[in-house]
This record gives sequence, C-alpha cells and structure tokens, in this order.
Amino acid sequence: MPSDDQSRKTVAVSAPGKVLLAGGYLVLDRDYTGLVFGLDARIHVHIRPLHTSTGVVLEEIIVKSPQFKDAIWEYGYRRSEKDGGVLVHPLTSSAQQTLHPNPFVETTLTHVLTYISTKLASATNPSPTIHPSAITILADDAYYTTPSNKSTEFTGEQFKFFGIPLWDAHKTGLGSSAALVTALTAALLAHYLPEEKLLTTEEGRLRVHNLAQVAHCVAQGKVGSGFDVASAVYGSCIYRRFSPSVIAMTDSPGTAGYASRLRALVDDDEAIAEDKEEGEGQRKKWDTQITKAGAALPKGLRLVMCDVDCGSKTPGMVKGVLDWRKREPEEAGMVWTKLHAQNEAVQAELQHLCQADAKAEFSGRFDKLSAALADVRASVRNMSRLSGVPIEPESQRALLDGCLGVTGVVNGVVPGAGGYDAVALLIEDTPETLEELRKFLERWNTSVAAEQAQLAKASGVEWEEAPGLVSVLEVKQDDEGVRVEKGAMYASWVLRREESNDDYEP
Repeated sequence: MPSDDQSRKTVAVSAPGKVLLAGGYLVLDRDYTGLVFGLDARIHVHIRPLHTSTGVVLEEIIVKSPQFKDAIWEYGYRRSEKDGGVLVHPLTSSAQQTLHPNPFVETTLTHVLTYISTKLASATNPSPTIHPSAITILADDAYYTTPSNKSTEFTGEQFKFFGIPLWDAHKTGLGSSAALVTALTAALLAHYLPEEKLLTTEEGRLRVHNLAQVAHCVAQGKVGSGFDVASAVYGSCIYRRFSPSVIAMTDSPGTAGYASRLRALVDDDEAIAEDKEEGEGQRKKWDTQITKAGAALPKGLRLVMCDVDCGSKTPGMVKGVLDWRKREPEEAGMVWTKLHAQNEAVQAELQHLCQADAKAEFSGRFDKLSAALADVRASVRNMSRLSGVPIEPESQRALLDGCLGVTGVVNGVVPGAGGYDAVALLIEDTPETLEELRKFLERWNTSVAAEQAQLAKASGVEWEEAPGLVSVLEVKQDDEGVRVEKGAMYASWVLRREESNDDYEP
C-alpha cells in the first residue's frame, strides 16, 4: 500500500530565458540598470511524489533530464544538527556509474529543502519529514544548438531528444542556468508547500525570487548581478541589482543556525519600513528594483535571436572588464556613463514607440531606435578596445552589419556580456523580413564555410565543417515570468509507459 505522502500533488513549473538587450556589464553596478527581455523559450520542471511501501522511509530525490543521454542524478539528503539545514549529497547506483556533477541542481536542492524544512517545522514537530520525490527537467529546443545527427527517439509534442550527453551540449546563451534554478525552486516550493501559494501572490513570488537568487549565486560561486534570475521570475523588466552585501553569507549549509538565517534572508523578515511618507515601504535587506513598465516591444517590432554555435566563457570576460575598470577608473567611468545614457535612450525610444499609435506606420518609424542602438554598439566596441575583452568581436560586428543590409532589420547587438553567444536583432514583424533574414544567413553560412575550407586546405588540415554557423532561433520576446503549467504536456517524457497520469493537476 502506498504511503500517506500521496497527498502531495504533482506539480509542473516553467521559467523563461532572457536576453539583456541593453546594460551589459553596467548591470553589475547598482548605479545603472539593464533592459532585460524574457523569451518564450522555457525550462520546465515536473515534480511528483516518489511513492514507497508502507513503513519504508526514503530520503532520496531522483532528477532526470531525459532529452540527453545518461542525464540522471540521484541525491540523498539529511537534516544536519543545530539548525544547520538540509545537506544534499549525490548517490551512485553502481560502482561503474560515473558521476557528472550538476551544481545548479544540487545547490538548489540544498537551499530550497533547507528553507522548506524551516517552514514545515513547528513546536510539536521540530523535525518534519521531507518525503522523496522524482523530478524531470525539460528544455525548449532553443536553449541548445541541435546536433546535425540528432535522434528523434522519445520525441514528445514539444521537446526533442538531443542524442548527446548534457555536458557535451552547446548552449545558445539564453540563460538556461537561471531559468533552471528558478523553475526548480518554484516547483519544489509548490510541491512541498502548496498552501503557501507562492506563485499566485506578489509576496510569494518575491520569496521565489530571493531564494532562487541565493541558490544561483552559491552555485556560481559568486554574487552576480541577478538580472537573469529576476527575468526568470518576473519576465521582461528594467532591472537594478541588489547590493552584493545582501547575499554575503559567510557560512554554508551545515553550520549552526544556517537554516534560520536563510529563512530570514529569503522572507526578508522585518523588511517593510514603518515610515510611509514616501509611499510604499522600502525593503531593508533586498534593495532590488524590478520595473515591468517600459520593458516591452511596440507593435510591428520583433526580437530575433540568432544562434552562432560557438559560445563564450562569460566569467572570464566579466573579470577582464572589471579588471580594466579597476586599473583605469576614470577612463572606465566616462565610458560607462556615456553608455548608460545611450542605453536609456534605447529604453526611451522603445517606450515612445509603444505609446505611439500603432496604426500610424510610416517609412522611417524605427530610424531613431536604429540610431540609438548604433550608438550603443559604438560605445561597446570602444569598451572592448580599451579593456582588451572581445565584447563585440570582429566576426560578430561583420554579422550584425551584414544583417543591417536586410530590408526590415532595424539593428542588433551582441547581448549581455557579449562575445560569441547568440546575437539579438530587432526587426520589423513581417513574414517577408524574417524570410529575407533567413536567406541572408544561408548565404552568410555558405560564405563562411567556403572561407574555412579554403583556410584549412591552405594549412593542410582536414576540414569537416565550418564552426560558428548562424541560424535563427525559434524564440520571441515574452513578458511572462515563472508560471505553473499543466502536467499532461509532459506525460510522454515523465511516465514513459511506466504509470498512468492520474495524479496530474488538471
């Protein structure tokens, strides 16, 4: 007979990817903001009870990412002494199994289960049971460059089987780690604390944001700006980061009192100031500013992401820019101040276009926006030159300039930290413009392939295929952040004919 933990509902949650259109690097500093667009490409997390027989107690969570080969992680967990929280550790099912760490999943489990344990605890039950569960993680196709020899085995209606190990997959730079941490955080909270209604109230959503920010920073090993997590929670927004000191927790899970300190940080206890003279109370700890107004695209304009199939090591690039800023504070300050003004000009023009009569279409409607983005690109290239960091590399500059030759392409940027990740274009939202862009990229790829083959032949190297070929990702800008999904859409991936889907939420 199944145990009484069947009362826990199966939950499915998704969180969006992002593109930082304006504010790369500057968003690291609270003096500046970033314009972040959410995307309709999502990371999905499905969680259900892992049922056991009566009397059998398991402290185990199984995590699967079935779109990839061998992507299974089994974790044990236990409550540490002296309010130290819940400690999570990987398990192996056999001596031959090779463990590939998944720090974002493991760290998120550690912090969310620790938080959950403090919420479930009471005077009569200070050490509540956290029942085992099975978690399935799925990604929309746009997060990864599809291998040319991809398999269609087990393909569901929405997701594809990539046919390679997860650690060999090429990311497209849409913020998969932040979306994963956010979706996993929200799913665990909704599964174990359903009465909290964390995704249907503003206060609840704020707690999801705070807890996901903590887990993501710990998993990265540094306190980042957090714009990617904010966008995963709230969708498109204008973002001003929290003070780094907010998450400057010097201890770690397992140390005495860690669980209570984590809960106080996430819940922002004593957070609302009593002084209401300036309107809304101000948060005493979390000073993040997330503004939805102004983070939108006008009718007639579309965001297009182009996958370059290369990828950059963002941490190294960020370090290079920050080192330059430390070496040359006056020079960097002038560059950042100018770039911030240009970023705000882009935001202002987008807001102006959104407020204008959508029917008042005329030739040159997007000329000011194109010029504002060109100014941003020029300053980014200047920062790249001064810092020695390839923020808009020559190959990306040539690609963006080439795209500008397509009728209907307004302009584009190498978003976020720049480098060789996907490029972002703003184009007129017509089938003709998108089709002409695709044709241009086909010609571009043919030219690149021919050039690479010629260079390889001259060098006496056997040539197989040109790297860095460009393709249009099937994504659009989306305003919505983390949300609950209907479980039935994941049936072919979660159940695999092993059991019925009777326990799905309708």
